[in-house]
Amino acid sequence: MITDITGSFLLRNGVAMPYLGLGTYQSENDEEVVNAVTYALEAGYRHIDTASFYENEEGVGKGIRQSTVPREAVFLVSKVQNAHQGYERTLRAFEESMALFSMEYLDLYLIHWPIAGTYKETWRALEKLYKEKRIRAIGVSNFMQHHLEDLMNDCEIVPMVNQMEFHPYVVQQELLDFCAKNTIQYEGWSPFMQGKIFGLSEMKELSKKYNKSIAQITLRWNLQKGVVTIPKSAKKERIIANAAIFDFELSADDMVFLDSLDRGERIGPDPNDF
Repeated sequence: MITDITGSFLLRNGVAMPYLGLGTYQSENDEEVVNAVTYALEAGYRHIDTASFYENEEGVGKGIRQSTVPREAVFLVSKVQNAHQGYERTLRAFEESMALFSMEYLDLYLIHWPIAGTYKETWRALEKLYKEKRIRAIGVSNFMQHHLEDLMNDCEIVPMVNQMEFHPYVVQQELLDFCAKNTIQYEGWSPFMQGKIFGLSEMKELSKKYNKSIAQITLRWNLQKGVVTIPKSAKKERIIANAAIFDFELSADDMVFLDSLDRGERIGPDPNDF
């Protein structure tokens, strides 16, 4: 049920994952990301997404600590980057990230990309950290169905989340269905196609129809698809506007129409090339 900015989807282990979060990719590790996190928390967001590769974990942690929102009310996500994959390296990378955050635990830790030959060992490290209660939930990012099936053949704990590129040009309904069948929460990155979505005539028409911005239409589509979404912005007014998506609903026909725009056209790298 999509209710308001405080709403969440339940993960397999019962942890509530807020369905609207703030993405921080390319937010500088200075006042830019500190302010963005602060703005988001002030606006009611309770989910902040980063990664060691973004090199802004220190600023994200500072933004959380400077806000009036208690740490336990924030769903904090990070990812182990490609260069740090492998069992021992992942354990060290996690400690380095926690030191940068100045935090005791993470709410969700993800494998950033499916690096062939190493992601199973990386996953074993995540399982260890999860069992030690250093992480409340563990998952993957950019894993296609064959990556998931390969991992699930050997793992003790099935990934709780799969974070994928997701927008009207890359829907991947079969992967969505596979994740739903296996109780893996789908999460989308780059919902705005790095800005390209604002030039699509189809989105402009829907914006007029609902009297909502293209960004708001896109994010509402994500949530109605059952997909956690993490739009990135460093501007206070946009962060606030991105959360104004709970006073309208897309029709079933318009949901189908947005799905039909899928053309497998990626903004980011193809996970199969890793």
